Amino acid sequence: MKNYYEILEVNKHASGEIIEKAYKVLIKKYHPDLYTEEDKLYAEQKTKDINEAYKVLSDSFLREQYDIEMQKEEMTNYMQKQQQIDKKQTNKNYMNKQKQSVESDTYDKQQKANNYKVGSFKNIVKILKDIWKNRKKLKDLEKIDVFALVLTIIILIILGIILWFIPFTNGWMRQLLFENPISQFIGKLFGG
Repeated sequence: MKNYYEILEVNKHASGEIIEKAYKVLIKKYHPDLYTEEDKLYAEQKTKDINEAYKVLSDSFLREQYDIEMQKEEMTNYMQKQQQIDKKQTNKNYMNKQKQSVESDTYDKQQKANNYKVGSFKNIVKILKDIWKNRKKLKDLEKIDVFALVLTIIILIILGIILWFIPFTNGWMRQLLFENPISQFIGKLFGG
């Protein structure tokens, strides 16, 4: 179905006066006598479409009938698009369920791996707590996680040694290790 409003380049809510003005402007613009032989066929077809559109939209009864038909067509198009969207969504949901069932095992493994990412002190403490709680399930902890934990501890020890021998940080390290109330308490517990 042709969209007569688009042909006349007006809004759906345009008044009769606006439709008439648009018709007059377009008829002058696309008059076949203004075009060469190559474009004359296009201009003739455009003029026929403009006349047809004006005939329908200038008559209030025909325009009302036309608007009803346009609404029906728009509703049909909308329903078809909605059905296509629903069908795509159904297919997408089905594919997601299939994908989830296939990946459920790998997802569990990834979750375990994500739980033990070393990178901050908080995560190191979490790993140590999990190791202590699940001493029997130490097999679940991957070798790379244990390696990362040991490597982190070694790096911290090396960093402490380096800071100890740098004159600028030596005083700070002495204060941290020997003058700190927590370290004094621990020293009293083990030293007597």
